[in-house]
Amino acid sequence: MVVAGLLSDLAVIQDSKQRQFGYKQAASAIRWLDEPVEALRLPDGSLRRIPRIGPASTRVILEVLDTGSSPTVDKAVALSPRAADVTKRRQWRSHFLSRARVRAVLEDPSLGGPLWTDYHGDLQMHSTWSDGSQSLEEIVETGVARGYAFAAVTDHSGGLAIANGLSPERFARQRAEIAALNQRAPAGFRLLKGVEANILADGQLDIDAEAIRQFDVVVAAPHSRLRVADDQTARMMAVLGTPGVHILGHPRGRMYGSRPGITADWTTVFAEAAARGVAVEIDGDPSRQDLDYVLARQAVEAGCLFALDSDAHGVREWSYAETAVAHARMAGVPADRVINCWPLARLAEWLSERAA
Repeated sequence: MVVAGLLSDLAVIQDSKQRQFGYKQAASAIRWLDEPVEALRLPDGSLRRIPRIGPASTRVILEVLDTGSSPTVDKAVALSPRAADVTKRRQWRSHFLSRARVRAVLEDPSLGGPLWTDYHGDLQMHSTWSDGSQSLEEIVETGVARGYAFAAVTDHSGGLAIANGLSPERFARQRAEIAALNQRAPAGFRLLKGVEANILADGQLDIDAEAIRQFDVVVAAPHSRLRVADDQTARMMAVLGTPGVHILGHPRGRMYGSRPGITADWTTVFAEAAARGVAVEIDGDPSRQDLDYVLARQAVEAGCLFALDSDAHGVREWSYAETAVAHARMAGVPADRVINCWPLARLAEWLSERAA
């Protein structure tokens, strides 16, 4: 992640769109390596070929492996008029895990928390009905192929127009399609009718109480005011008091190297979530990883329930759930407090109780 961060720094300071894109691609390639970058070094000191990594990026990697830093990047940033922007963005890269680190955590027997084999289903993902690329039928097929007992389609509500949020009428048609798919689905799998409702600035949702009752799973998530420094504890407390909310989705709304997300008194927020029985989410999208393992430890201490989700917008993104599980293991989240690890019958009962 040190290497990926430095390559991201180089992307920020480029004047050429092409070079900016190249360094962004290189940073992403490093973050998605299945093994640690140091394992790719050859006996002669050179580096094994890595797709999307060119000579300039290779130089940075070798400098980091030799010294722990990169004089090349340090000099380039110092001479750039965008140095202040780089410094700001570096603050927004804390506690993100690389793919290699996720794999190591999942296989580490010394860690507690949920095992991947405990994971029974994903409770946040998106379809072609809103901003996803996977159909509802593909979601059923993929869930069955992965051995899941359930998956929830949580397309965006109408207040988030940028994500093609659904109107009440479109949600009604979607729920009818889900019901039909469940009738044809193999025994042992159920597609849950969900929504990712948008948390407004005052902590209210962009769907009303009557609409909330139409869904099996209600994920409430922030999508605005994610770059301001104002304390937004009151906003989070208000949404936790909304009847029928099951999950506080990606609670901060942070984004890797791009925005810090919401500032709040998270100890107070987690205590309220625990008291009201609302699960807090660890979103496994590589650019979100929210909550991360450090903040998740506070939620563990507060007694919170957890949802570990992929936030997948396409079939290839279902593996993001593994990142969520890795953060949960690093935070020491008890498996019994992870609602994705519950049998479907127990989950369904809890969902119904929360809705009531």
